[in-house]
Amino acid sequence: MLRCYFFTLFFLFGFFSLSQEADSIFRKNINIPRIAEAPKIDGILDDLAWENAPIAKDFVERNPTNGQPIPDSLATEVKIIYDDLGIYFGAKMKDSEPHKIATELTERDDIGADDFFFILLNGYNDRQQSMQFIITAAGVQYDAKMTNGDEDNSWDAVWYSEVNITDDGWVAELFIPYFILRFPKKQVQEWGLNMEREVFRTRTRYSWNHVDNQKGAFSLYDGEIHGIKDIKTPTRLSFQPYISAYANNYDGNTDFNFNGGLDLKYGISDAFTLDMILIPDFGQARFDNNVLNLSAFEVQFDEQRPFFNEGTELFSKGDMFYSRRIGGRPSASPTVSDGEEIIFQPNAVELINATKVSGRTENGLGIGFFNAVTNEAFAQIRNEETGEIRTEKVEPYTNYNVTVLDQRFGDNSSFSLVNTNVSRLGNYRDANATGLYVSHTNKANTWNYSASTEGSWRFLEEETVFGTEIQAGVSKISGEHRLEGRLDLRTLDYNINDLGFSTNTNYVRYIGYYGYRYLQPRGNLNNMFLNFNLNHFRRLDPDLFSNFTFNFNSSFTTKEFFGFGGGIETTPFGTNDIYEPRINGRHVKFPGYQDQWIWMNTDFRKKLAFEGFIDWYKYFEEGRSSVFLSLNPRYRFSNKFNLNYGLFYNPSYKEQGFVDMDGDDIIFGQRDRITVENSIGGNYIFNNKISLNLIFRHYYSGALYSKLYSLEQNGELTEEPDRENIYDVSFNTWNLDVKFAWWFAPGSQITILYRNALDSYLQESGQSINENLDYLFSQPQLNSLSVRLSYFLDYNRIRNAFANMNTSNRKKPEKMSVGS
Repeated sequence: MLRCYFFTLFFLFGFFSLSQEADSIFRKNINIPRIAEAPKIDGILDDLAWENAPIAKDFVERNPTNGQPIPDSLATEVKIIYDDLGIYFGAKMKDSEPHKIATELTERDDIGADDFFFILLNGYNDRQQSMQFIITAAGVQYDAKMTNGDEDNSWDAVWYSEVNITDDGWVAELFIPYFILRFPKKQVQEWGLNMEREVFRTRTRYSWNHVDNQKGAFSLYDGEIHGIKDIKTPTRLSFQPYISAYANNYDGNTDFNFNGGLDLKYGISDAFTLDMILIPDFGQARFDNNVLNLSAFEVQFDEQRPFFNEGTELFSKGDMFYSRRIGGRPSASPTVSDGEEIIFQPNAVELINATKVSGRTENGLGIGFFNAVTNEAFAQIRNEETGEIRTEKVEPYTNYNVTVLDQRFGDNSSFSLVNTNVSRLGNYRDANATGLYVSHTNKANTWNYSASTEGSWRFLEEETVFGTEIQAGVSKISGEHRLEGRLDLRTLDYNINDLGFSTNTNYVRYIGYYGYRYLQPRGNLNNMFLNFNLNHFRRLDPDLFSNFTFNFNSSFTTKEFFGFGGGIETTPFGTNDIYEPRINGRHVKFPGYQDQWIWMNTDFRKKLAFEGFIDWYKYFEEGRSSVFLSLNPRYRFSNKFNLNYGLFYNPSYKEQGFVDMDGDDIIFGQRDRITVENSIGGNYIFNNKISLNLIFRHYYSGALYSKLYSLEQNGELTEEPDRENIYDVSFNTWNLDVKFAWWFAPGSQITILYRNALDSYLQESGQSINENLDYLFSQPQLNSLSVRLSYFLDYNRIRNAFANMNTSNRKKPEKMSVGS
């Protein structure tokens, strides 16, 4: 069978020969001068440095009407200059109605109801990865790294900006230091550049170099900066020391903790950067959205720790790195004999330190290396008869490594190798996984061909377990009509979960897609997307039909920016679920379903906006259904204050799923399940450096079982009316965070966080709302107050300060002698 799949892979790669000649993309360029004296960054372009600066102008509309020249009433001119420290931008943006310029204050790295000015800089001019800098008309900074159109806004850099609203528009002035940029070490630089401006009240966006929305990623359409030469880049070394204090009260007990540590960034070269975290402190990371998980797979949570989010675009290649494994749950469980009970089982392992090195050579080779070390962890087990407590190691000292090599070629193609490795000290499980990835876009940027293979090795005490994944696909990525065909298979023993995240295994999947879209406004619509998908899923070994799915979904946006859409999905032949039994080789038969949904959102330019959806699964079995309802209103009281509310409601009737094992018997249950989630978020922004933020979430899910079954070998369920039902369950979790943040200096912040958290787990269901809440609030609560101070130190500024101090001290005796 594998021979057939490898032939399909080879056949798909044959399409590489279909590459067409490149379309000529017009690229503007600007030749910028070196200045002797830097301008003051104050949003007023009256410094001598700006007088003879060249001007980038003639912006072109990108959205919604692609290719239309910017109107004279919104004429935009940008002056660009440079010196030995960095590059400067001065943008004048006309507006015939300056009182309508949108200036909502937000937290850093957020954009609300705002006009904004946008810069993309690509030091390698390879049209694949850029650094993105946005300043809103309210003066709020937003930065990110963009790779082939995918944005990573976890990256935070220290740069300088000011804005000024004028009688005929607004002005943005920015200084971007070299030490946060990446570019080759050569005498003459040639960088990629694009700039954009958004007018919020009309939701129009204009770019300096025209971006054709028919094909290719945004970064493909960069213009160019010329004229930068003979720059002496400063030493790229910065420190981020911090101190923090915590007061935690839980179940009547209060404890105090004080921490201190350091983050370090060092530019090994102009292209490569070392990031290191010493004595980590993640106590103020946002809470996880915990849920009642009755599925066959674990829940994947977002990474909340800044170090693991920032600058990780190389490490995300192939989706083989799931950073939550580092410092997560221990890999082993304690052994418990009769008469013993576990009184303490660690939920997390302490991180000792972490380091990452990343960058890209002049020839386009990206290199990334990540390493982290975690501490030992121990469980405590008590002898019920003697009361004696013993400890057992459940995680040894562990080393985590990720290595990435990513070679770019052409304008939008790459070949990548990724390796992850986990080494545990002593007689514990080790693991290794390696992936190879090829993505080739033809010269005309109309077709993309991709293929990948991954292998996983788990080194157990008595054996090594190997598994593999293979993927291949071809897709048309241009024009109104889009197509894709894809093959994806995984063997049974594929497992990257020591440092990655994987769920389904032992399958082969065939995927087909056709899409149609409007690329220019028509009639009353700004855009329209129609998508059709086919998915055929089979068990790989032994072969077994799993399901066949047809999906249609749509999206429409009107000229008034009202969005709506919907779709249908059906599995007409039912499903042989190979995962829910939790044992390899078994399956359970589920009836087919028809799913239909609609969604809508109102105009987000308005103070009151609303979005919501309703999704109804109707199974081909009487009385069996599931409904998903989501409502999210939001209101902007002023440019400083906004609130949003979220309601999620999911009743599910006659749901069937695994509940237990009884010897060799697999027990299923039929349940009615209700899930309700309420959330509130709010911001009060004092100015573009000080904010107050609130996040609240209450989640409830309860399952009430009405029937129990035994799973037969043929996948059918046989009811067992005499089996005792002990499986009803109710789960609550409550989280409240109130956070005050003050960016008191560039890159430096004080945060004060109050946190209230509690949860409850009860093996019964069907309580009233009051009974449920009474039980929840009878559980122990966590109340925590923490303060964290971090300060950004730039080596060059420290060095210059000491140099100026020494110069001043040397001059003092001369002044005294002259004065006498």
